[in-house]
Amino acid sequence: MPFAQLVVGPPGAGKSTYCNGMQQFMGAIGRKASIVNLDPANDLTSYDAALDVRELITLESIMQDDQLGPNGSVLYALEELEHNMEWLTERLKELGEDYILFDCPGQVELFTHHDSLRRIFMALQKMGYRLVVVNLIDSYALTLPSLYIANLLLSLRTMLQMDLTQINVLTKIDNLHKFPSLPFNLDYYTDVQDLDYLIPSLEAESPMFATGKFQALNKAVCQLIEEFGLVGYETLAVEDKKSMTALLRAIDRAGGYVFGGAEGAGDSVWQIAMRQTEGRVDVRDVQDRWVDRKEFWDQKEKEEEELEQKARQKEWEKNMVRTGGGLEMDEDELAEMMRMPMDSGVKVKRSEPS
Repeated sequence: MPFAQLVVGPPGAGKSTYCNGMQQFMGAIGRKASIVNLDPANDLTSYDAALDVRELITLESIMQDDQLGPNGSVLYALEELEHNMEWLTERLKELGEDYILFDCPGQVELFTHHDSLRRIFMALQKMGYRLVVVNLIDSYALTLPSLYIANLLLSLRTMLQMDLTQINVLTKIDNLHKFPSLPFNLDYYTDVQDLDYLIPSLEAESPMFATGKFQALNKAVCQLIEEFGLVGYETLAVEDKKSMTALLRAIDRAGGYVFGGAEGAGDSVWQIAMRQTEGRVDVRDVQDRWVDRKEFWDQKEKEEEELEQKARQKEWEKNMVRTGGGLEMDEDELAEMMRMPMDSGVKVKRSEPS
């Protein structure tokens, strides 16, 4: 039974960067993951796609042949993919039991009210894929009350439209310290607590929001979100191992991977540990790490990394003495070995964030 993440979210949320980082992270813990690019406009990916929708249809060809704009062309391309599902299904069968990361387009219409993407996902379900929608939101949205509420509505609408298990994620949490201080702690925003407390900050953002009809609208929107009671957020710093581990555990629990992956009895120690470790990272710890005391923790992690580097150096020197210096390596091989983490023996290659 193959598993898959459907990575959605507005432009700039970091979908491609997330897919790239998650693939590398899964590789480091012993899972084979492949990325499928479903964005016909994404011609410069930071990863090597196992399957690319641009092999079927490109945004440029639609704009030229059908005289459509960029947004209309993306909608048209997804409709074409829906009408050619046999192409997608046959190509996916070639990937076997790989864990699949679907990198979806950023036009919000596709996952809020347009039906093609939803029908494509339903077809994947019929193929036997266990799907989890991973909805990415840039954590910058927390800095403006109006933007935060707008993204709450976007997340809620996505959950209702897709009608699948969904994890909402605040990305780039490591950049939050660069912005003005938030009026509430991070857990207020991730747990979507009583939104009435946010209304004074919303009215202070713009005089327009403090007028009679907008006051009533603000309260009605906040009440709507709270009555559904569906939206909550995980946090992510894509280049931080602990953050990626916590998010993947949440996704595994949501999608059922914790009960056993496709690898079965061949699971590695890392995979078993990922399934058996329960519990969510306390968001107060996330705030302390990335907002309140980021510089302190950056320095602490740097010192720990230096200690690990020295330990690896000593271990290598000990092995050289034990083997009588018979272990021959060139400079590049030595440097590569010194960078490998002691726990997994795998070097995770990081790409520049997009």
